[in-house]
Amino acid sequence: MSIAATRTPAEMSVKEIKAPVEKVMQEFEKRFKATMKSNTALLDKITHYIIKRKGKQMRPLFVFLSAGIFGEVNDRSYTSATLIELLHTATLVHDDVVDEAYQRRGFFSINALWKNKIAVLVGDYLLSKGLLVSVENGEFGMLKIISNAVSQMSEGELLQIEKSRLLNIDEEVYFTVIRQKTASLISACCEAGAASTCEDKGRQEELAKFGEYTGIAFQIKDDLFDYGFGQNIGKPTGIDIKERKLTLPLIHALESASKKEKRWVKKILKNENENPKKVKELMQWVLDSDGIAYTEKAMLAYRDKALNILKNLPQNQFTEALEGLVHYTINRKK
Repeated sequence: MSIAATRTPAEMSVKEIKAPVEKVMQEFEKRFKATMKSNTALLDKITHYIIKRKGKQMRPLFVFLSAGIFGEVNDRSYTSATLIELLHTATLVHDDVVDEAYQRRGFFSINALWKNKIAVLVGDYLLSKGLLVSVENGEFGMLKIISNAVSQMSEGELLQIEKSRLLNIDEEVYFTVIRQKTASLISACCEAGAASTCEDKGRQEELAKFGEYTGIAFQIKDDLFDYGFGQNIGKPTGIDIKERKLTLPLIHALESASKKEKRWVKKILKNENENPKKVKELMQWVLDSDGIAYTEKAMLAYRDKALNILKNLPQNQFTEALEGLVHYTINRKK
């Protein structure tokens, strides 16, 4: 019986979304753990720490659901998911070093426990394992898809740093940044998953675009969280302002701001971004300036773009689960 027979995709939980590939995900866990195995005791200890503290593993989920739309999950699907997880995990380890972050998902980061030098080497190891997995399985096409995404992620991060220093990010730059930083990897997950079971390049491109739109909606949701919108778990807010990151709510508010207001905003971002009172005042100003409502509207527009692509794909439990995943992306509380 279809999941939607009892609950609509918009109401599906993560468990229900994962249901069509539950056994596949379990098998993936075993394969991924075996891939991470090392003969070096310290490295093995660290990779074990990483595996034990992995999150919801949404990226492999995108791979397997995209693959399932067109055929049965196979070794190529597993290889794609493994490659993506290795390269993605490597970027997270390196990001924590760059950001001097000592926690990830509520646990100590690798650099917090084993210092920067070891963290960088672990990230390098994971990158090399990703390359080996693709070469050993002859998956050069998959490697190209995923390496392109990692390249875009780096470019997006550097673009954001460059523009944030000058405080001149407009909407066009903002969407370029989030498409590269966040959406490119989700797009690669969907494209690689589709490529593992379908030779039709057109279909692969459709899934790539679906992943891009979903990834953009996902990041916009995160940017709304930073203003306390849509989350009720007491999560810290105002972090983007403290880090001088201009996201869509603030960008839109600035577009209609007076010269005096723009000077006031830039003063806070440059000199008072560590002052909780000033940060709170700026967040309230963004809310009063329609920045939150405008951003929510943009998020829903990208949700609809993603859902419209699914309508043109074969209709089965996998497309239904992907629809649920899109809704989960924008309805989540954390």
